[in-house]
Amino acid sequence: QVQLVESGGGLVQPGGSLRLSCAASGFTLSNYGLTWYRQAPGKQRELVALINSAGTSPWYAPSVKGRFTIFRDNSKNTAWLQMSSLKPEDTAVYYCRAAGSEYWGKGTLVTVSS
Repeated sequence: QVQLVESGGGLVQPGGSLRLSCAASGFTLSNYGLTWYRQAPGKQRELVALINSAGTSPWYAPSVKGRFTIFRDNSKNTAWLQMSSLKPEDTAVYYCRAAGSEYWGKGTLVTVSS
């Protein structure tokens, strides 16, 4: 069964950090780039970060550049999004997707609040 499963979300105070994981099963994640999206309440889903299949050339949305880091370990079929200096506006459901595919995770909720 093809799956992408996100984990690591939760409640964190402003300025805090979280690391999200995206674990793939049923297919070879290294065949794809990996993207992280987020969707805040009442807003459209937006692309946050992406990394190519080799784990190089990361790209970040301007709103998270310098605070988020995307990386992957193809031997573990897993990718991560390290989030630091979190702000209330980072509150959203975060999704990973094998780039260009129909493979999406179901999301993990990140809430940044004091």
